Amino acid sequence: MNLKQLTYFIAVAEELHFGRAAERLGMAQPPLSRQIKQIEDDLGAVLFNRGRRAVSLTQAGERLLDRGRALVRDFDDMQLEVRRLGQGAEGRLRIGFVGSSTFGILPTIIKSYRANHPEVNLSLTPMNNAQLHRSLVSREIDLAVARPALKDAEFRTLALGAEALIAAIPDALQTVRPGRVTLDELRGQSFILYPEFPRPSYTDLVLDSCALHGLDVDRRLFTMDLQTALSLVAIGEGICIVPASVGSATRNGVRFCEIVPQIGETSLSLNSRLDEQGPHVQAFVRIAQAVARKAF
Repeated sequence: MNLKQLTYFIAVAEELHFGRAAERLGMAQPPLSRQIKQIEDDLGAVLFNRGRRAVSLTQAGERLLDRGRALVRDFDDMQLEVRRLGQGAEGRLRIGFVGSSTFGILPTIIKSYRANHPEVNLSLTPMNNAQLHRSLVSREIDLAVARPALKDAEFRTLALGAEALIAAIPDALQTVRPGRVTLDELRGQSFILYPEFPRPSYTDLVLDSCALHGLDVDRRLFTMDLQTALSLVAIGEGICIVPASVGSATRNGVRFCEIVPQIGETSLSLNSRLDEQGPHVQAFVRIAQAVARKAF
């Protein structure tokens, strides 16, 4: 017995009339009667009491109707779930991100995606670039929000926008002009750099930008993430070069200043595997692209 035959049986069992069941199924009665007989032969059980005036279910027929209805419901539910997954209407999306992206447009992208795909479960994990690259390769995540782009021939990269590098300085450090710090004012300061490992990383972007503008970074203090770096700035351990979006959030003990002249930019990127064709990833990329256009 196959699923189609099961639907034939359920129609007859619910109608208890071969003629009405055949009409309901859009088929002639003789083929329907043959199908029911074939089911009985296959199962080795009589399913219907066939009287001259009425048709009724046997005990075997009642059991098959009960279990068969549940089976058809499960099959229909399975088709619906798979269809919705295929359309990106539900499921799971795993996103890795660098910590500094939470100060920029990433929260707006996440909010927009949730509004459009409320049934999709989002898994959000902070990582550094090396972890993002490794996790994307091993398929532990579906998307990586990195700073800057992840370099791999198997990745597709969408640039989300560039922003200036600014300085996070302790409150106690005075500058000639409020909200601005010159290269001369930064000379001799301890530079808090992150991450320490692995390299190359955002640390090298900062060091290269400083070197390009003749700013020696002799006194260096390394840490592993942005939040720790800002905490060290707040207690006066040094200054930290951060993306401009980080300055949008206030933090006790820290002032964010434009660097004059500007020493460089940093870009945020959205990375996925080239062979990733899932609707969830594609929808997220489309929304991220739209948000980035508006923001930049």
